[in-house]
Amino acid sequence: MPRQRRRDFLRQSGKGLISLAAGAMLLGKPERAVSANERIRFGAIGLGGRGSALVRGFTLEKDVQFVSLCDPDGRRGGDLIDALKSEHNSALTRVDDFRRILENKDIDAVIVATPDHWHALPTIMACQAGKDVYVEKPASHNIWGGRKMVEAARKYNRIVQVGTQTRSAPYALKALEYIQSGALGTIPLCKVYNLKSGDPFKKAPVSEPPKDVNWDLWLGAAPMQPYRDSTMKGGWLYSWDFCGGDMGNDGIHQLDLARMLIGKEYPNAVYCTGGNLAYQDDREVPDTQAATFDYDNMIMTFEMTNYPPYMAKTTVDFRNTDQYPYWPQNSTRIELYGTKQLMIFGRHGDGWQVFTNDGKIAAQDNGPFPDGAHRENFLQCIRSRQLPNADIEKGHRSAILAHLGNIAYRAGKKKLLFDGKTESFLGDESANRLLKRDYRKPYEIPEQI
Repeated sequence: MPRQRRRDFLRQSGKGLISLAAGAMLLGKPERAVSANERIRFGAIGLGGRGSALVRGFTLEKDVQFVSLCDPDGRRGGDLIDALKSEHNSALTRVDDFRRILENKDIDAVIVATPDHWHALPTIMACQAGKDVYVEKPASHNIWGGRKMVEAARKYNRIVQVGTQTRSAPYALKALEYIQSGALGTIPLCKVYNLKSGDPFKKAPVSEPPKDVNWDLWLGAAPMQPYRDSTMKGGWLYSWDFCGGDMGNDGIHQLDLARMLIGKEYPNAVYCTGGNLAYQDDREVPDTQAATFDYDNMIMTFEMTNYPPYMAKTTVDFRNTDQYPYWPQNSTRIELYGTKQLMIFGRHGDGWQVFTNDGKIAAQDNGPFPDGAHRENFLQCIRSRQLPNADIEKGHRSAILAHLGNIAYRAGKKKLLFDGKTESFLGDESANRLLKRDYRKPYEIPEQI
C-alpha cells in the first residue's frame, strides 16, 4: 500500500497507531438482547463466496435485515449489495473498514467470513462493541488467538457461533444418541478423512495492488508482503501466513464432528507428517498430510490429500436427498471403529450408516444440508442468550486439533505432548512458539481483552 494511503487509513481509525482492539474498547458497552418481536440487524465482514452465501442465507430468515456490508476489496459484493438494496433495504451501506460496522449502533450481530487470519480480531472487537457474531470456520488462525476469542465472548456476554454447521443437523444428534446408547461398544479407533482432489498451485507475479483493494488492511496481522493476484483469488489457502492449510480449511468440519461424536476435549499428544508430495508446487502447506492424536483409551487419525481425482465431496443437491454416499470415495467422512459395530459418518447432510460384522446395515439416518438449521440456531440464541450449538469454546477446541497437527508438522514432523489445561506443549519451546503468530502493527490482539 502507498505510504500516504496507509497514513490516511490510520488517521481515519481515530487513534493512529493505537491497536485496533484497544480502539474497540471505546465503542461502548454491550448492547441489550434483541427481544422476540424485534428484527435482528446485521452487518457482514467479508464478501467473498462464502460471505456472500451467508448473507444471502440469512436474508431468507424471518426478521433479519442487513444494515452494512464490508470488504477491503472494493471489487467484491457489488451485485449482492445491489440486490439487497432492491429486495430488502434501500438504505444498506457498503464500507471498506470493518470498524465502521462495529461503530454502528443500529447493528446487533455481525458475520465474519474473511480469510482465517482475520477471524479473531473482528470477532473480539465485535464482542467488545456489544454485538453477537457468526464467524466462519476454522475459529482461529492460531491457538492463542482462539482462546482470546473465547475470553471476549464470555467477558462481554456475547453469542458467538462458529460455522461448523453440521452441529445443528438433527441426524448428527441422532448419531450421537446412537453412540451413547453403547450400540457401537467402546471406540478405541476413530479415523477422520479429508481426501480431496486438487490441482498444482502457482503464485502469480508480483504487481501493484488494484486501486480498489486496501492491501494493507487485507493483510492485517500477516507480514507485509508484495501483492500477488493469486493470493486474493484463493492462494491464501496455501500460505501459513493466512491459514492452516486444508486441515484447517475443510478438514476442520470433520475434526469438529469427530470430537463431538467421540466426546473428547484435548488430546494428550499429537504426531504429524506429510509434505508437498504430489505436485512439489508453490504452496507452503502440505498437499498430503497424516496426523495421529492420542487420547486416553483412544487413537484418532486424520488423513488429508489435495490431489486424487477419484475422491470427491458430495454436491449440495445430493446432500438434500435421502441417498448415502459411496463411502470409499467420499472425501469427507469419519469412521468410528467400535468393539461391536462400525459407524461411517458424513458431514453436511451425507448422513451416517452403521455396519455389523456381516456387512449388514444396523442403523442409518441422514438429513438436508444444515446451513439453514445452523442459522436458525444462531438467531434463536441471539434472542434467548443461550449458548449456540457451535459455541466459540467448542469451535476453539476443535480448531486446536488442526493447529496441533500443523504445529507437529512444522516443528519437525515429530510427536508432541500437549497440556489441555494450559493449551501448550510440554518440553518443546520450538512448538510453543507456534501457538501464537507475530502480529503486525497496528493489527495486534492485546493480552487483556
